[in-house]
Amino acid sequence: MVFWEGYVSDEAMGTFAPIVVYWLYAGFYQMLLPVFDNYRLHTKQEEDDKNSVSLAVVVKGVLLQQLVQATVAQGLFLLTSNADASGITSQPSIPVQLVQIVIAMFVMDTWQYFVHRYMHQNKYLYRHVHSQHHRLVVPYAIGALYNHPLEGLLLDTFGGAISFLLSGMTARTAVIFFCFAVIKTIDDHCGLWLPGNIFHLFFQNNTAYHDVHHQLHGTKYNYSQPFFSIWDKLLGTHMPYNLVKRPEGGFEARLKKD
Repeated sequence: MVFWEGYVSDEAMGTFAPIVVYWLYAGFYQMLLPVFDNYRLHTKQEEDDKNSVSLAVVVKGVLLQQLVQATVAQGLFLLTSNADASGITSQPSIPVQLVQIVIAMFVMDTWQYFVHRYMHQNKYLYRHVHSQHHRLVVPYAIGALYNHPLEGLLLDTFGGAISFLLSGMTARTAVIFFCFAVIKTIDDHCGLWLPGNIFHLFFQNNTAYHDVHHQLHGTKYNYSQPFFSIWDKLLGTHMPYNLVKRPEGGFEARLKKD
């Protein structure tokens, strides 16, 4: 039993809930960003100086990607529906759903690591596709899904579809998984190191970890996203860092090799 049962279908929730969650959670960070100056990984001046794309362009890019994702999600749910004649889908037990979510997390990480890494190694793809995401040298929450449309399709949309299919989850479980994935991705790009952040406690792949990748000296490291850092560590692309408190306020993820 879920709170939307009887009001909205699981398929509709799986399609639109991650979009709503994205703008609510990212918007929360964006509105409160001035309050969090003492927890920034970069100063506001660095954000203005280093980022080469406006907030309006970022918002348009994210909306375009979400339109594609919603279209693919609707088709995917339609093709994989196991609903009976009365329109009811049998749901697995909670432990099975948890296992499916963990499987989906590892599948998504694997897909995104290798596609992401290849987009850095292939000069043509980096220059014409992936470099769009790196226009945000100083990441912020709303820009978490700011990508070239082709990258959004290959990395995020296809990655999500493959995770859904290989894990065997239903549309109802997908609501939880994709909303969680969206929240984690936003958190990794929010540019803030907030005290008590639960993601920082349970995931080594976190805000500072991904911030290293967005810096010019870290673009060949820390490809893993959005959950674990396993592939970076196994394949030698993990870049450790020290989190240093800046005298003027805020923090800096400083590479240990320096």
